Amino acid sequence: MNYESTRGSQIKKTGAQAIVQGIAEDKGLYVPEAIPALPLKIKDMVGRSYKEIAHAIIGSYFDDFTEQEMDYCINGAYDEKFTASDVVEIKEAGGAHFLELYHGKTAAFKDMALSILPYLMTTSMKKEGVTDKVCILTATSGDTGKAALEGFADVEGTEIIVFYPTGGVSQVQERQMVSQEGANTHVFAIRGNFDDAQTGVKKIFNDDDFAAQLAAKGVKLSSANSINVGRLVPQVAYYVYSYVKLVERGVIADGEPMNVVVPTGNFGNILAAYYAKEMGVPINKFICASNDNKVLTDFINTGVYDIRPETRGFCCTNSPSMDILISSNLERLLYLLSGRDGAAVKGWMENLDADKVYEVSEGVREALNGFYGGFATENYTLSAIGKMWAENGYLMDTHTAVAYKVYQDYKAQTGDETPTVIASTASAYKFAESVATAIGIGPCADGFAYVAALEQATGVKVPYGLKDLDKKPVLHTGVVDAAAMADAVKGSL
Repeated sequence: MNYESTRGSQIKKTGAQAIVQGIAEDKGLYVPEAIPALPLKIKDMVGRSYKEIAHAIIGSYFDDFTEQEMDYCINGAYDEKFTASDVVEIKEAGGAHFLELYHGKTAAFKDMALSILPYLMTTSMKKEGVTDKVCILTATSGDTGKAALEGFADVEGTEIIVFYPTGGVSQVQERQMVSQEGANTHVFAIRGNFDDAQTGVKKIFNDDDFAAQLAAKGVKLSSANSINVGRLVPQVAYYVYSYVKLVERGVIADGEPMNVVVPTGNFGNILAAYYAKEMGVPINKFICASNDNKVLTDFINTGVYDIRPETRGFCCTNSPSMDILISSNLERLLYLLSGRDGAAVKGWMENLDADKVYEVSEGVREALNGFYGGFATENYTLSAIGKMWAENGYLMDTHTAVAYKVYQDYKAQTGDETPTVIASTASAYKFAESVATAIGIGPCADGFAYVAALEQATGVKVPYGLKDLDKKPVLHTGVVDAAAMADAVKGSL
């Protein structure tokens, strides 16, 4: 399996090469030259563990890894760090099946991929004979940062630098990052929003002179964001797993469809579900749930991607990990829906950079019919949390609540009763103030007091990775302008 760029470069890479490089030389994103078919039939995966299914799915994309290498990566990633009996859990509540992806060390779905990425990265470095230090450079809207820091902390041959928007993450998310231990970890708040941080990181990746300066010092840049295919592919496994488990439980028969709902910002998580369908998982509809930053909702409904300041403002919401206007992974979907037309994708991305707007072709617009786009305001998000707790005793975080509210809207509009999996992306305790408020708790002194009050009121245990977080010392205090991010990288190295 080789990987090619979304922007038309003819230079192809192996899986290991794509993982190490992170972004293509023409600034596109790596995609597999063909989506592999399911390596096992659904009936043959029934009864298998998450690790077994993940090994088969991830291994089918990275077939340049030996069985022993993939065993090493899978076994190192999905171990006792995850408190669920089989890495993830699927719970039924309110007429949907919640795929709980947050039972790892940082209590967010990013653990599912960022627990394995360091193993994929270091194995790839060895396979490719990379002797340079690899600097993992990442922008985060809240959860990727901590999961990446946790995964790469003190990993030999790497440095990791994380940028997050000051004031744009929850108090719990921020303390998770700024208290991170590890001699190779570096964390900076930037004055701006997530899009500013992500744009700054992409600018650094696209600066050939900067890359040459680092190469002269024996340093190579790579990414832990989902722009790295080594971060994206592991997410495909849990959608395959969820379908297998619904079959196993008798919710659906093998071959019958399910729907998937994903709270979406950077588009990687829902793209992974699309890859699962392309592999052969019967998925009927992809329900893309946005918050007030509803650029994806509008795009799915119109075919126009518009982030012009005069037509769209940036909103800071109670689901901050989705406070994103530039959804990087959409580029990968457009590449597939356009028939792998790299020139067209390159043109759209250039239009986005220059004019802050682009419109896709009619063919791509028609191909988007498999997606439903909806959004939920802050008030509707809180209402969904409160109602779900009151009626079902099930506690959702704000992002999962956005997904559930949009799913309710979808059902009301369509009458579609297809069994549905909702990606539950974070523990409620990561956004304790909003969740507690939604179920009638508070006011409390700060985010950590809300955590304690929420646990006391609900009896739902605080995840082990968040316990006593307020007592951990702050180790990273850097705050920089977006324009100074490259200098921060140089200083860190």
